[in-house]
Amino acid sequence: MTTEVLKAPLVVEFPFTRSLGPVQSAFLTGLREQVVLGVRTADGRTLVPPVEYDPVTAAELRDLVQVAPTGTVTTWAWNHAPRRGQPLDTPFAWVLVRLDGADTALLHALDAPGPDAVHTGMRVRVRWAAQRSGAITDIACFEPSDSASGSNEVFGHNGQFESMVTGIVAEARLDYTYSPGRAQTDYINALAERRIVGERCPSCRKVYVPPRGACPTCGVATAEQVEVGPGGTVTTYCIVNIKARNLDIEVPYVYAHIALDGAGLALHGRIGGIPYDQVRMGLRVEPVWTEGGRYPDHYRPTGEPDADYETYKELL
Repeated sequence: MTTEVLKAPLVVEFPFTRSLGPVQSAFLTGLREQVVLGVRTADGRTLVPPVEYDPVTAAELRDLVQVAPTGTVTTWAWNHAPRRGQPLDTPFAWVLVRLDGADTALLHALDAPGPDAVHTGMRVRVRWAAQRSGAITDIACFEPSDSASGSNEVFGHNGQFESMVTGIVAEARLDYTYSPGRAQTDYINALAERRIVGERCPSCRKVYVPPRGACPTCGVATAEQVEVGPGGTVTTYCIVNIKARNLDIEVPYVYAHIALDGAGLALHGRIGGIPYDQVRMGLRVEPVWTEGGRYPDHYRPTGEPDADYETYKELL
């Protein structure tokens, strides 16, 4: 029987907070105030976006200088299908723009009616966002400009502002369609029947759970299914004291490696039904299934005597 391989949309998201040094703090605060700042190197180059250390000499840089909000496209690529989170929701050009007064180029979006309207050397200007908070998105995009190359306007801002931006939240997100493959599709389908299956390596004879379709030790394909468990042994564990967002589990709780009976590799699982400070290596556990769940919600003690260390030491 041919297995219909599963697939599903998957989102990996990890927003994190980072602090800013004096150069990046001034740069982002400047964008909030509609001021574009660069940093000057010892040999007189002006870098935009600014960096804290010279990429050539590694010397520390602190000499902030203001540059113009107009510039020249140095290279570009047309984006036919904007994705979630990109600067514009209609087709646009990704452009490298060397702002007037700068010696390096800034990457951003250019709002243009089509690829025929974009060319290297075209003049552009910043379109500022209506609401600004001190982020690169304060530049909504670039737009075509009639300004002449090389503005003679004098900019003299020194990078000192009231209420400086000192930190940002960086949003990291990846949307894609995931397929677990034939072996893990069989594993997931078995879980729906409250069975746990692995696959045996024809060479070393170890049973791997979850199966990978190939032995990670020998590198040979696996196909022989073996039902394992449902009981198992805690090999190692950790106590979790930080509550995860969108996870309705009270802390502290225990997350453990569990060697299911008949398996040659320990899998991960949460331990419940016992105080966290009573979990130990060798504890015998069994899965607890939720109503309609496709996988064990957690593992609980079986009441059996603890397993002898010699029976699971190779699975640590």
